[in-house]
Amino acid sequence: MSGSVKSYAAVDLGASSGRVMVGRVGPDSLELTEAHRFVNRPVRLPEGLRWDILSLYGGVLDGLRAAGRVDSVGIDSWAVDYGLLDGDGRLLGNPVHYRDSRTEGVAEKVWATVPAPELYAATGLQYAPFNTLYQLVADRLTGAERLLLVPDLLTYWLTGEQGTELTNASTTQLIDPRTRGWSYDIARRLGIDLELFAPLRQPGDPAGLLRPEVLEETGLTGPVPVTAVGSHDTASAVAAVPASGERFAYICTGTWSLAGLELDAPVLTEESRAANFTNELGLDGTVRYLRNIMGLWLLQECVRAWGDPDLGELLREAAEAPALRSVVDASDPVFLPPGRMPERIAEACRASGQPVPVSPGEITRCILDSLALAHRRAVEEAQRLADHPVDVVHVVGGGTRNALLCQLTADACGLPVVAGPTEAAALGNVLVQARAHGLVGDLAGGRELLTRTQPLTRYEPRGDPARWREAQARLVRI
Repeated sequence: MSGSVKSYAAVDLGASSGRVMVGRVGPDSLELTEAHRFVNRPVRLPEGLRWDILSLYGGVLDGLRAAGRVDSVGIDSWAVDYGLLDGDGRLLGNPVHYRDSRTEGVAEKVWATVPAPELYAATGLQYAPFNTLYQLVADRLTGAERLLLVPDLLTYWLTGEQGTELTNASTTQLIDPRTRGWSYDIARRLGIDLELFAPLRQPGDPAGLLRPEVLEETGLTGPVPVTAVGSHDTASAVAAVPASGERFAYICTGTWSLAGLELDAPVLTEESRAANFTNELGLDGTVRYLRNIMGLWLLQECVRAWGDPDLGELLREAAEAPALRSVVDASDPVFLPPGRMPERIAEACRASGQPVPVSPGEITRCILDSLALAHRRAVEEAQRLADHPVDVVHVVGGGTRNALLCQLTADACGLPVVAGPTEAAALGNVLVQARAHGLVGDLAGGRELLTRTQPLTRYEPRGDPARWREAQARLVRI
């Protein structure tokens, strides 16, 4: 059987770090190891916040060198951001970070041309100030001949070939989730030239071969194909949810929490728009119906402000702090920018008339209770809006390491939580590559393989659910 095992390099770029993982896949085996991990540190320039894309590309090359012989490479990353190329394929500047302030007030200008309900009915995408559509309206596109989303840009540098992978394209607010193609009417009315985008690719499509210069720099022996995967990291992570059947919700945890359902068709109602749910595209014709929640970004920023204390000790203090004493709205845009996070959380508690958390342990407990509460609300509302009941919540991603958050999520939702795998995006990336090369069957088959090969932890709900309803009642949405 060892002769049928193949190796796949999964380049998985998150908002705070990147990694190159190697997945070894056989008919009954799936092993993931880390080849290289590197920091993703944005840079604040005089003109605004930018991604250090050259450093990221260097980290990818270092990771491929460390990975050794592989049968394919796939890249996934965060969504919405892009690089602009001139007519010769040269990058015109470092990609702008989605937390940059240049899109402030842009949405209102867009809605003056295409009202928000009409925009949602056409694209199914929730409002977020950093959606690619708003970035394009705010951007100066002088000299730009091509726009490549971040994973497509890195794929282009590796292979010399250009494409736009569909799951990530669906986060631009320029895709019709019913046709799974471009929304030409929306683009035309807003003056966006869709010719900027390279042709659409599907997960599993070939994306070229590593260029000779890349082979030389990484020490790999060609030919090494690059395979389009679910290049939005959430699409890859949802592909790696180890669920059986359809009655499940998922929460992809990390810098963001993405909480929702996997559906066969989008939900484009006005009620869905008002609840700020998004319809992004997944594998095999699926729709990722979910809400973006600020996620562990809140805790990451606090930890940074506190000088990087021991996280284990911080979580122990949080576990001993009073439960649900103070909660904040984890989806509030006030928490989006970096800096002063402990003070902003304290200010939000004070403004809502709740006790103000003071110690790092108290603030951490406030964050985790608030995230669990946001998870509860998203899972409940998604079921109602989509008329799609669930029996279990799958938590994948970095938050699976946080046992307190997983237990609180089970308590808040009143449903069992199955936590794992941690490296869900990388595993989903690997599974799409393995499937493209004939080693794995359909989406259900890949999930069944994950269930048999990956460590999972189950958390049963406990405590009085009325306490969570009372905590929710304290939050007033603006």
